Amino acid sequence: MLNRVTLIGNVGADPEVRTLENGVKTARIRIATTERYFDRQANETKEHTEWHTITLWRNLADVVDKYIRKGSQIYVEGPLRTREWTDKENNRRVSTEIMADELKMLGRRSDSTQNSTSTPASTQSAPTHAPASSPAPAPAPSIPADDPDDLPF
Repeated sequence: MLNRVTLIGNVGADPEVRTLENGVKTARIRIATTERYFDRQANETKEHTEWHTITLWRNLADVVDKYIRKGSQIYVEGPLRTREWTDKENNRRVSTEIMADELKMLGRRSDSTQNSTSTPASTQSAPTHAPASSPAPAPAPSIPADDPDDLPF
């Protein structure tokens, strides 16, 4: 069986980074992916944006803390996880998130501090330039104002 998600998207807000009591660092980011399609009935191009919650731990959380900001374009991979909890009002809540074990920063070097890096969960590598053979990054999706970000971290 396989549980693997691959996404390329734009970060919708600066990362939430925390250090737990045991010293382990964790980060949470929200990225938007946008699908563009042509609606023949309306004779126009339309967009559909999905928001994804990404959770990163340890070395990847360090990379996010240092280099990722709102608007950064990133590539992430990892398994999908669903968790349930009861909120303060005693309502049952469900959250689905990607537990990233690979992260690549995309975009041009002039895009703030973005470079390209691949960081497996067990190691951390220094950021490097993207190889010349890398495909051009996809156009940045528009980030809708109605981001439903009411999930606890």
